[in-house]
Amino acid sequence: MVNASYDASGSYIAIYDQAAFDASAGVDGTATYAGADFGFIIVAAVLVMIMAPGVGFLYSGLLRRKNALSMLFLAIAVYSVAAIQWFFWGYSLTFGEGSAFIGNLKHFGLMNVLDAPSAGSDKIPALVFAFYQSMFAGVTPVIVIGGFAERARILPILVVTFAWATLVYNPVACWTWSPTGWAYIQGVLDFAGGGPVHMTSGTASLIWSLYLGKRRGYGTSKLAYRPHSVSHVIIGTTLLWFGWFGFNGGSELAMNLRTAQACIVTNIAAAMGGLTWLIMDYIYTGKYSAVSLCSGVVAGLVGITPAAGFVGAPAALAIGLLAAIGANYGTGIKVLLKIDDAVDGFALHGVGGFIGSICTALFADSRVAGFDGYTEITGGWINHNYEQLGWQLAGSVATVAYTAVMTYIILFIVDHIPGLKLRSSEEAEILGIDETELGETGYDFVYLRRDLESPEEHADWKAGGGASTAVHSNSSQEKVDKSSPAPATESV
Repeated sequence: MVNASYDASGSYIAIYDQAAFDASAGVDGTATYAGADFGFIIVAAVLVMIMAPGVGFLYSGLLRRKNALSMLFLAIAVYSVAAIQWFFWGYSLTFGEGSAFIGNLKHFGLMNVLDAPSAGSDKIPALVFAFYQSMFAGVTPVIVIGGFAERARILPILVVTFAWATLVYNPVACWTWSPTGWAYIQGVLDFAGGGPVHMTSGTASLIWSLYLGKRRGYGTSKLAYRPHSVSHVIIGTTLLWFGWFGFNGGSELAMNLRTAQACIVTNIAAAMGGLTWLIMDYIYTGKYSAVSLCSGVVAGLVGITPAAGFVGAPAALAIGLLAAIGANYGTGIKVLLKIDDAVDGFALHGVGGFIGSICTALFADSRVAGFDGYTEITGGWINHNYEQLGWQLAGSVATVAYTAVMTYIILFIVDHIPGLKLRSSEEAEILGIDETELGETGYDFVYLRRDLESPEEHADWKAGGGASTAVHSNSSQEKVDKSSPAPATESV
């Protein structure tokens, strides 16, 4: 039973059973919350949620149309699995009193998560905080789906998502944000998830790509295709930019001047990142690419995430610039390693998040952190706290290394469970995940012009009983004149 009331100012007064909560929840069992903070954090949570379909649209647009629907589907399906995992035990493993590495199961099923002050801030109750943080837990594994684009089976993906959220996201979020976490105690600064969200998802995306292997036609003109829908890319980027104001702004967990500052620097870094990437690619191609602009926007948003509540506007310009440059060149890592990361998830989120963490050490300003009236930090190099760089490096390296090893272990185990083989069949890859796994397609005209190679080029596969004759009769219309620079979305 909740014992609550309102005072004359309209503030929410909660008298809670202290024994039911963690020892850090409060002293006197009474908490006062402002209605404005309640409402703002709930709205911010909804803004973060819209980022999940935003990722789906972005990835969908970058791929071939025969796999477009699968990215939109997975954005919602993976988010749903992560939401259930968070309710089941994710919140407790992240913010329950436990060790410096992971929490306990005291709040299994959100048990006793109600009106006590939250682990993140005494400005909002635990239930509101759990709801807000559930959005981060849901969006993070959605970012990973680009790593297995066009070549993975749906059921194993969902199984891996539940295990990955438990064994990767929850521990990293715990040591970064929980008051008992080792990185939190040592003063590692991560305002909104450069490590728990972006470095984990970017690294996991790369490991997924490594484990599954390359798509058919890797290293040939067949995979030198153009994005099937740049419109989807722009829509996805817009949803992400929109949602990121809740992602970064809401991470203050209250409504105050620091919240506004976090939103301002988020906007500046995104704009700077987009223009930087656009110019870099224009110098190389001579074209103003919408995909380049969108890639830079995402890089800028990722870079500012760990620093949003600690830096001023000039620093945001620098972070947007450096994150875009680093992520742009980071796309070459997959080429050097010969890993088929279809949507450059590692470059954007892994490299971008790492750069953002290092920039936080350089530009974190104790004055900016104090905009809320109560946060005190030693700051970064701006405040002559040069030690901060070492801790930021330690936290970032630990996050990437742990995520890489644990993700590979999870994939290996699930892949060897009967019925849960991760990689799709050759036929499924040729026909597309949409038709073979979902039984649906994103476009009515997909049956008229498929993204399939012509049967003349793969007569040996046809003779081996691959796709049906009907499929090949359709795909024969797709034969590309190799002497012309036709869009490569017509190949596999």
